[in-house]
Order: sequence, then C-alpha cells, then structure tokens
Amino acid sequence: MTQRGTDNQTWTTRRLLAWTTKHLGQKGINSPRLSTEMLLSHVLGVDRLKLYMDPDRPASELERATFRELVERAVAHEPVDYLVGKSPFFSMMLDVNPDVLIPRPSTETLIEHVIQHARRTPGFHSPLIADVGTGSGAIAIALAKNIPHSRVIATDISEPALDTARRNAEAQGVADRIEFRQGDLLEPIAHERLRYLVSNPPYISDAEWRDVEPNVKDHEPELALRGGPDGLRDLRILIEKARPLLDSPGQLVLEAAASHKPQLIKLAQAAGVWANPHVLADHERLPRILVCDAG
Repeated sequence: MTQRGTDNQTWTTRRLLAWTTKHLGQKGINSPRLSTEMLLSHVLGVDRLKLYMDPDRPASELERATFRELVERAVAHEPVDYLVGKSPFFSMMLDVNPDVLIPRPSTETLIEHVIQHARRTPGFHSPLIADVGTGSGAIAIALAKNIPHSRVIATDISEPALDTARRNAEAQGVADRIEFRQGDLLEPIAHERLRYLVSNPPYISDAEWRDVEPNVKDHEPELALRGGPDGLRDLRILIEKARPLLDSPGQLVLEAAASHKPQLIKLAQAAGVWANPHVLADHERLPRILVCDAG
C-alpha cells in the first residue's frame, strides 16, 4: 500500500477499506472486500462489524505500517487466512495455519446435508460420526455443534493438524464430544460402527496440480490437497473399504472435485455395497458431495 504524497489526508478506517479493497481487486485477489476486512480488523484488534461502527477512526502510524506489510504479503499470494490466523466457516471463526487446509464454502454443503439428514431420519438422532482427515477440525466441530447428541471421532495423519483441531474444538465448546486420533485414512477407526463417515480428502490430480493457484500451491499443505495421478487415491479407498465401519442404516458422505462425478458414481456402484449413490451440488451448483447409503 503506497501512501506517500497523500499523508495530508487522514487514513481512516473508511478510507483504508475503500483503497485496499480496490487495490486487492486490481491485483486479482479473491474476495477483496472480505480480505481487506479480515486484515484490517486483525491489525486493529476488533471484529469486522466494528470497522463499520467506527468508520472515521484514524489509523496510527504503527497500525498503517503493520497493515501495509500484510497487504503486500496478500498481494504476493500469501493466504489472508494464514496472515490473520483465522478463517470464517459455518458461522464460526477457526484458527488456521500452514499445517491445515483453509476451509472452503463447498464443504459447508457436506455439513448441511448431514445436519438435515440427522434431524429428519429415524435412527440418526444421536449418531457416532467419523471425520477422516479432519485438518482444522472444521467438519467435525460444525457437526458436533449442530447435532447436539452426536459424538465425533476426528482423525488425521498429521499430528500438528490435530493440535490445531483440538484448539478449535476447545474454543467452540465441543471438545468433550470429539475424540481426536492420529493415523492414515480408515486405520484409526478400524473397529468402529458409525452412523456417518464423512471426509474432505485430498483430490487434486497430478495433471490439475500444475494449474493450481499460487496462493494454494505455495502455502497450503500439499498432503491435504494432492490425490494422486487421477485425484481419486483416497476417495477410492474410502468408497471401497468404508462399508464395514458403517452401521445399518448409515451414510458415507465425501467431498470431491466436480470433475470426479462420473468416476465416483462408478466406483460406488462397482463396490456393490452402497445403495442410492448420488452427488449433491455445492453453493456454486457444482457436483461435489458424494452420498452413499449403507442399508
């Protein structure tokens, strides 16, 4: 943010928001207004709403310098969520860092499906849920908060990711109903009987990896993103091997790339153990969430 020659004008919250939103937009940063709000509220130590309650508050020289540095890092494609250490998700604010994937809006479709299904379906009122590859804990925590009688097992191969998820569960008041286990895919839940097995596994193929945006490729954990040559490495294992872990009735609910829809349906049908495999559209109307019933 260049302010030389303009310091005779006071840099208020209003002016910083307007200038930086335009600047980030011109640099091709996604959601420039939200990014600006997150950065400025972080520097000022206030909630985003407070920015609009006191728009004429002048920024100090130190605040401007700190804000300028963060804006420059954002323009260089460092994720804003990592810069502020927080990410908004499903009406929560979660701690995030380079050990965990930044939660995306598409994952909220998975959560909304499970919540509504549990509320309306007999036998699912107090489910045992496994969230495989929990990362920041976003899915596990959202389900625990919104399905009051649920219990959740949250697994991840990365111990640093589990540490982040534990902190988030404590902050959201659901740590007493989530058990965190370290291990690869289905290994930590090998002897469980679940109502739901949910996962947002790595699913970017080797071919697609070349075109991934630098703010993702250069900063988010590759372990949580790349899904092998065709992107289906972990999805294939979950579809083929998860059925013995699910009760009857039960459900397998997986997030995947929109391009995977035909392969997902074929894999579920070929497994021969799933009823009614279908794919739900996310908030962008892209087919992203595979749902399979365990009858």
